[in-house]
Amino acid sequence: MEDSGFNIIFEDDFLDVLPDDETNLVISTARDIARKYGCRLPGLEVRMGSDIPLSHGLGSSASAIVAGIELADRFCGLSLTVYDKVLLGSEIEGHPDNIGPAVTGGLFVGYYDGELFYHVMDIEGLSAVISVPPYEMNTKEARRALPETYSRQDAVRQNALNNVLLLSIMNNDYKAMRQLMTQDRYHEPYRRQLIAEYDAVRQAAEQAGAIATTISGAGPTLLTLCKSSEAAAVLEQLDSVRGCHHEKVDICRKIPGM
Repeated sequence: MEDSGFNIIFEDDFLDVLPDDETNLVISTARDIARKYGCRLPGLEVRMGSDIPLSHGLGSSASAIVAGIELADRFCGLSLTVYDKVLLGSEIEGHPDNIGPAVTGGLFVGYYDGELFYHVMDIEGLSAVISVPPYEMNTKEARRALPETYSRQDAVRQNALNNVLLLSIMNNDYKAMRQLMTQDRYHEPYRRQLIAEYDAVRQAAEQAGAIATTISGAGPTLLTLCKSSEAAAVLEQLDSVRGCHHEKVDICRKIPGM
């Protein structure tokens, strides 16, 4: 069942690199969801704006998928639940890591392997500062940087570390968070070399008393977590690192009723 077509207008210049036809991820997602439910989208003029840099490890593709799901939900009258939206997005993206928080806000922890399991909670007292380099991260290069396999020892250690880190976040144990967030063995030791500003940003954040700095997604954006009361000081210190755009971003609270 075909729709009546789309007219796409980009409201931000940096989005002009995206397709303005049915291959646009927002549009293709909306069409796929509509077909899945046997619906027909009306003809639409879609104005697209975003403050998420493309190919910077900030979840721009997941946000586009969620936008497409919302488009289909609104104009096909699907009445999708939050669970439906996260599940549909996970089916498209292959995992809920970015889809989930784009839908729910809050601290999202999810697992998807054909079935979806997740938990969402508010984060109290924490703020995030992002440091965005002016270059994009080549996905293929980022993937090539990772090893083909990991040792059993590293896998067991990382699993235990992740469990304790999650509990430390839930309990506002900033000391434990600081120790655990810097011990990733799956991707950070291999991808940090692709980010020229990695060491300078991390050192500046530590000097300002931040909890920890980590790579956002596959990079090159760096994400610094800090106490909300110290966010201004952390941002001021990070501004001394040239070559990056530094910005405090809000951690959205989870949606009501979840």
